[in-house]
Amino acid sequence: MKLNNFMKIVKIPSSLGGLTKKGSMKAPDLIVEEIKNFFLNEDGSSAQFDIENVDVDVNDIEETNRRIASKEGDIFIGGDHSITYPCFSNFAKKFKNPGLIVFDSHPDCVNDFKPPSHEDYVKVLVKEGTLKKENVILVGIRDWDKSEFSFLKDNKIKFFTLKQLFNDVENICDIVMELAREFDGLYLSLDIDVVDPSMAPGTGHLEPGGLTSREFIYFIQRLKLLKNLKRVDLVEVDPDKDINGITVRLAAKIIAELV
Repeated sequence: MKLNNFMKIVKIPSSLGGLTKKGSMKAPDLIVEEIKNFFLNEDGSSAQFDIENVDVDVNDIEETNRRIASKEGDIFIGGDHSITYPCFSNFAKKFKNPGLIVFDSHPDCVNDFKPPSHEDYVKVLVKEGTLKKENVILVGIRDWDKSEFSFLKDNKIKFFTLKQLFNDVENICDIVMELAREFDGLYLSLDIDVVDPSMAPGTGHLEPGGLTSREFIYFIQRLKLLKNLKRVDLVEVDPDKDINGITVRLAAKIIAELV
């Protein structure tokens, strides 16, 4: 997704869709600042970043979503996971067969909130018809409720749990990449809570038994090679809960590895 060593980052300092979780609004500035400490990524590459900011209306999530949807960029940094709803809605208009890969410890398919929150945006995108159910791939799930499990099964949505990933990361990455090649435009959404909380404590929901940071980086380094990857978001970093800034730094490294 790199164009002449130049990438556009859009910062979205919004936790409006995080229900009671508010710390993620502080993450974009800190992550972007930390990116400057990575001179080259592990491939020996670097990029120049054009940085843009979304003006968040803290009293109106629907207006904020409209502002988010109006932005164009390569990487969107939240903020909570509800930003994927307006970001993908805008993205989907540009492609005939857009697809969404989500790395997350949760399916984010609970019963609908209005407007969509960080707990239900996947379900809303599917129910609205913005996203075909066969074009959803969820990776890293390790916590869900009965309604979410039923929704995934009833709609035959593809998902890979941490139990499936254990000792089989390379093979499942192969499968995910093969599935993703069917889309003419690929959107990749990265919730930092897919990583084990021992390595990413700065997030709203600490779910034990997650990916190691190395495994997460491995996925990113391979998925970025897909020619149809057009947009990425990174969400749910909460600096208020971080320890020694390690989650912010991991988030910055993930962005560096996308180059």
